Amino acid sequence: MHNPTRRNRNIGTAKQGHGKDNSMVVPYPAVEMKVFYERMGPYKKVTHTLNRHTFTFVVEKTRDNSFHACTIDDIIFILEQIPPSHYGDLSLIVLRQPTRKEETLRPVWGRFIYSYEFEKGFYPAVILEAVDLDRQFKWGKKLSVEDQQELQRLKDDGHPITLGKRHYEADYTLENIRNTQLYRTLPHEFGHYVHYLEVVEWLGEEDEPYEAWEKRDDAYFRLPRSEKEVFAHAYADKLKQYMTKQGIIPFERRIDEARIAELGLDVEDFCP
Repeated sequence: MHNPTRRNRNIGTAKQGHGKDNSMVVPYPAVEMKVFYERMGPYKKVTHTLNRHTFTFVVEKTRDNSFHACTIDDIIFILEQIPPSHYGDLSLIVLRQPTRKEETLRPVWGRFIYSYEFEKGFYPAVILEAVDLDRQFKWGKKLSVEDQQELQRLKDDGHPITLGKRHYEADYTLENIRNTQLYRTLPHEFGHYVHYLEVVEWLGEEDEPYEAWEKRDDAYFRLPRSEKEVFAHAYADKLKQYMTKQGIIPFERRIDEARIAELGLDVEDFCP
């Protein structure tokens, strides 16, 4: 985060797909120098101060029959349950509309980005992606242990997953997607950031040399992906268990139509 140029070290190289056929990959335009999830269509933004910390919500306009399953007010309510000390410098929440190609090749519920380029600045950010309700959940039958665990989590979220001839399948519903993104994905992505804070930022000392911070930062990014995922899952599970035990979740959709009007968006972007 102190060195945002780190994120671009592979631009123009084979690691970023340079020189490869682009017909069935998510494109990476060399001129714009942005990762695909940083390229946005028309969007609006609004700020909200919570526990003396200001969050900026960036909401991208959705396509027909695509919706943001979580409203801004839904997300704010969950953020209220996260310890303020875990906010760190994370202030950007992006509700993003993926392209059709991205939905096919890189489908995710959400992402945590350590250094997200937005309006000529770089920020840690949580992204939650809009979902096209015309599409159907499909997952191959050959699953790793990690995939099997995730499949069970999706069933617990309420997704009516069945085993077809070639895939695990389920129809998308806004309610079940909201369960996944709001109660699991959002805390999970926050967990990635808290892990980073624990390993890199919270171990720092005042006026320490930059090289000391860089050494911890490098060490964090050398950690195996599986180790980061275990931490994020544990963080999300602990928060979900607490919210469930306290009767905080589940809760009815919260939608402030005045806030949506302030953004210049339609309620239909969030509710079919």
